[in-house]
Amino acid sequence: MGSQEHRCKACEGSGLLMDDEEWHYTCTVCGGDGYVSDYESREENRISNVDENNRILD
Repeated sequence: MGSQEHRCKACEGSGLLMDDEEWHYTCTVCGGDGYVSDYESREENRISNVDENNRILD
């Protein structure tokens, strides 16, 4: 890990997020890496494609 990379706070470095039904998803903050760089380009707010349970679809 470089000095400009930080462990992702959303997934706590695992690269996965879990909902209340224990479904696992790739972290949308770090892209599944587990780390976020200070120099990564931050995406503008984008509308995600979701199902009826508000789970992100790719």
